[in-house]
Order: sequence, then C-alpha cells, then structure tokens
Amino acid sequence: MAKVSLFKQDGTQAGEVELNDAVFGIEPNEAVVFDVVLSQRASLRQGTHMHKNRSAVRGGGKKPFRQKGTGRARQGSTRAPQWRGGGTVFGPTPSDYSYKLPQKVRRLALKSVYSAKVAEEKLIAVDALNFDAPKTSAFAKVIEALSIERKVLVILPNEGNEFAALSARNLSNVKVATANTTSVLDVVSADKLLVVESALSQIEEVLA
Repeated sequence: MAKVSLFKQDGTQAGEVELNDAVFGIEPNEAVVFDVVLSQRASLRQGTHMHKNRSAVRGGGKKPFRQKGTGRARQGSTRAPQWRGGGTVFGPTPSDYSYKLPQKVRRLALKSVYSAKVAEEKLIAVDALNFDAPKTSAFAKVIEALSIERKVLVILPNEGNEFAALSARNLSNVKVATANTTSVLDVVSADKLLVVESALSQIEEVLA
C-alpha cells in the first residue's frame, strides 16, 4: 500500500499514513477524467443568455401603413426583424447545458485524479485542523508551515471542522471541500491537496 507523510498543522511530521491502493494507487484513466471535467464545466454554465424575438419585444401591434398603393413592400409590424427595434432572428434562448455521466465513470475519474496527485507527491496529509475560532491568519500560518505556495484544495471530514472551513474561505489560493463534495474539477484545478486524515478514511470508504 502507498504511504504518505502525516503532518501536524504546525508543519512537524507526525508519522505516516497508509493509503488504499484501490483508491489512491490505480493507473489514472485520462479519457474518463477528461469526460468528467467536461461534464462538470458544462454544468457550471448558467445558460441565461437570451435575445428578444419578435413576440417578446414591445410594440408593433399596428400595421405601419396600408397594404397597397404606397409603392413600398408590405409590412405587418414595426417589430419585425428588418426594422430598427425589431426582434432578433434565431437569437440565443435560455439553455441547460448540464448532463450526467454514470456513477461508475465519475468514481473512476475521482480515483484517477487522487492517484495522480499521490504519484506526483502533491497530496499532503494532516492529522487534524483544529481552530478555536474562525481566523484567516491562523489558517494562513498552517499553509505557510506546510510550505504550500500555490493553489491548494483542502479536503475536510464530512462533519465538524466548521472553524477550519470559515478560516480558509478568504484565502485566494485556497478552496475548501469535504470528503463527499470534492469534485474531479476541484482536484484537477488544484496544485496540491491538503487532506485531513479522517477525510482520507471517508474517501476510501466511499470509493474503495
């Protein structure tokens, strides 16, 4: 089984922790990771874009001039697309771009990105993240003590650690998730993972 160093939040080493190879030691499947990242990015699209078509613009109820005898082309409304202030033809309408992939595919993608981070030595395990109160500067000291300089994803246990989550949310290079809410896109976007030991067990329990 793979092992990673276990640290305390002050940066000192507290031993090692064994990782389940079924979750953190598989051969990453890049094609599956690509598909899941694509679906998660599609789900983030708001899809609220809209142009007003001919029926949505205001006015235009009256025929602008009589049908015959003017020498001009017949017109039924001043809100037709060829008029200034008229509706848009084939403009964008609100759309839902989200789609779901099978659960087995999503789980394989998660295991793939976790395994890739372990192979690249970019997973840092801590025994606990305990704070007496929400304090951003206290969490910044933890990041500094663990020599994390770039974007980091902090994975907390599913319950508890509210103060840790509140302390980290104002740091620009830190994103917080729990063991059951971590997405493939979150892991791929982060340079390093900072995982609480109890959260590792919860991840293995679900994905193993």
